[in-house]
Amino acid sequence: MAGETMRAQMTDKDGFIAALDQSGGSTPKALAQYGVPESAYSGDDEMFAEMHKMRVRIMTAPTFTGDRVIGAILFEKTMDGEVEGQPVPSYLWEKRGVVPFVKIDKGLEAEKDGVQLLKPIPGLDTLLARAAKLGVYGTKMRSVIARASKDGIAAIVRQQFEVAEQIAKHGLMPIIEPEVLIKAADKAEAEQILHDEIARQLDALPEGRRVMLKLTIPTKPDLYEDFTRHPRVERVVALSGGYPLDDACGKLAQNHGMIASFSRALIDNLRHGMSEGEFDATLAKAVDRIYRASVSKAAPAAA
Repeated sequence: MAGETMRAQMTDKDGFIAALDQSGGSTPKALAQYGVPESAYSGDDEMFAEMHKMRVRIMTAPTFTGDRVIGAILFEKTMDGEVEGQPVPSYLWEKRGVVPFVKIDKGLEAEKDGVQLLKPIPGLDTLLARAAKLGVYGTKMRSVIARASKDGIAAIVRQQFEVAEQIAKHGLMPIIEPEVLIKAADKAEAEQILHDEIARQLDALPEGRRVMLKLTIPTKPDLYEDFTRHPRVERVVALSGGYPLDDACGKLAQNHGMIASFSRALIDNLRHGMSEGEFDATLAKAVDRIYRASVSKAAPAAA
């Protein structure tokens, strides 16, 4: 079955996950970086249409295949769209060998106790059922940690695992993403608190239940290495967090068992005005750099 093959790929295959899930407030900035100014479109529909064109260009590029890009996280509108006359999730899996995920969160609450929790997600069960029907393998939801607040971080992790339970009931794999901001003054301390809270929640999961973790590249290398061997964790992936490509890859390479799930670091050098050859070559260079940072790591030193 496709689901079992996808699971095997996400568990064991070398490669990384492309995050193609810019939405709402982040879309104009991503388009401007790509070379499509706000004056080129009018209203949300035209804006998202421009973003879809960019994503299609990436997904159809020669380098964007499961040989190195083992998964892709989609914005909901992208999931519902088409590539070459085929629904995006089935195109990714059947034509490119890339496992599809979908971003499900609807933004963040105002900061409280040093964190921003997920806003309520109305109609989540309907979205999850639609995603499963379209052949999507899993989901992603992002919360934000701005400082080392034990109560705040505990609340964020608890909420993430509660929503993950709802996701799992639809047969989908939840990616839990409590992002620690790279500019946080006490980032290392926040990450240690986060590690311990996640460990508690993982140990409490029932037998047979698994999640994926998407985490900021930690200040202390290999902080999350134990999660890569945890029986309740399918994969540990890293967000680029605003680091430029070379910085993100350099930091990632210090963390054994952790693979990339980059967004900005993957697409930052792509431009709308590039020829197809220039575009494909630029994307291929980024894919190769991120792939190598994800897989070429020596075994960790003995304790």
